[in-house]
Amino acid sequence: MSRMQTLPRPRATRARARPQLRPSARPALPAAILLLLAVAARAGVAERTQEFLDFGAGVLALVSLTSTVLWGLAATDRRLLGSAHRLLAQGVHRGLAVAGLGFLALHIWVKVAEDRTSTAAAAVPFTDNTQPLLIGLGTMAGYLFVAVAVTGAFRSAFSGVGSSRRWRALHMAAYPAWGAALVHGLHAGRPAAGWATAAYALCLAGVAGALALRMRSRLREERAGRGGTGGTS
Repeated sequence: MSRMQTLPRPRATRARARPQLRPSARPALPAAILLLLAVAARAGVAERTQEFLDFGAGVLALVSLTSTVLWGLAATDRRLLGSAHRLLAQGVHRGLAVAGLGFLALHIWVKVAEDRTSTAAAAVPFTDNTQPLLIGLGTMAGYLFVAVAVTGAFRSAFSGVGSSRRWRALHMAAYPAWGAALVHGLHAGRPAAGWATAAYALCLAGVAGALALRMRSRLREERAGRGGTGGTS
């Protein structure tokens, strides 16, 4: 007895709906942008933004780089943080470093554009005509921060034992750079506002506390290592 084979029925072809023509907003976009720029210029947004950047870009750079130092210290902690948390701290550390260098470049550009210092003084330390020491400290801090960032980005090149020690020595340059940037920020420009002074004080307390905890934990590790080697026969 032969089985009846049912052939698949062809599906009814659906009539394609014609695309409906909708009005586009693209022609009105340039007009809206021009209107927004005109309103912003009328309100003096550019002048106010420049005034803020004249004083705030340096503060933002210092706060970002201070946070970079703090998160870098946190990323080396092995007692309170696990491996996943240390990786997260390293990611935040690198992101804040990029932000700090961006604010630093913006700070230098604003000061040179407003003739607060010259391009040569910003590039060559201690050559400013009015404040050679304070401006020079800022220039030196900038170079050190850039060197720390570059060595941090190419850490894989320092994979050997001796090279790893050199990398740590170069990376430790962030601390004198931070100190020079702090002195530069407090005394190079106009008298600091109350919120800026409070931000500097918090930066100083945070880095000092983190360094103290780091040195304390390292001393404990060294003592534990000496005790372990002394107890072995």
